[in-house]
Amino acid sequence: MTEPDVASSDATNVRTSIQRDGDAYVINGRKWFITNAPYERTKIFIVMGKSDPENANRHLQQSQILVPKDTPGVTVVRPLTTLGYDDAPLGHAEVHFDDVRVPADNILLGEGCGFEIAQGRLGPGRIHHCMRLIGSAQRALEFACRRSVSRETFGRKLADHQSVLEDIAKSFGEIEQARLLTLKTARKIDEVGAKDARDLIAASKITVPMMAQTVIDRCMQMHGAGGLTADYPMAEAYNYARWCRQADGPDQVHMMALGKQIVRRYAG
Repeated sequence: MTEPDVASSDATNVRTSIQRDGDAYVINGRKWFITNAPYERTKIFIVMGKSDPENANRHLQQSQILVPKDTPGVTVVRPLTTLGYDDAPLGHAEVHFDDVRVPADNILLGEGCGFEIAQGRLGPGRIHHCMRLIGSAQRALEFACRRSVSRETFGRKLADHQSVLEDIAKSFGEIEQARLLTLKTARKIDEVGAKDARDLIAASKITVPMMAQTVIDRCMQMHGAGGLTADYPMAEAYNYARWCRQADGPDQVHMMALGKQIVRRYAG
């Protein structure tokens, strides 16, 4: 979905074109931060683009289509990094589509259903990120606790310093709050579906990455210079938490949508 030339936080902005030509579709456009695109086991892409750009309904302009990776005109231009991490061998890449032709049968669900497909996948996908982020924060906290009893400063173990204990206590509480919110969200998705759970999905997506970023940062600090290196998992986990504040919708979009929903609920 993500494209370098438009604000992809609004999925209706996609510019990649998917045009019908006889018994085929022709695809042209540029994508980036496409997960697993460089991976050797990735054999097929699901590409979202505009098949009906003049449709008065902005949410019916898009379609999704299957594109084999080895189709002529498909170019994986380069792997991308975030804060220096490339997530190899999976990674995220910039991909170009130049007059790429695929059979018409490769269209998913039908023309105009691209936005519907995207929304159906993104809600649960956001909660998957939250689950992994909670695990990352929990792991960082456990490393910090072990560090606090093995490292001494000024003649005392780190665990004997009040500021360290306060950071550990705050981190534990914040992780557990985020864990409960995420569990509540997952339960609501199971009960009523992602569409009717969008308030809690947005709340989780806003809250959990920021929590993880904050907790992991504290744990990095307790590890001194080593916390910034690949000798420990915190630096890469911090990178993950930071880019999750962009992936599957930036903080600001979720806050705007959730804010509107809450105002309607209590003031409508």
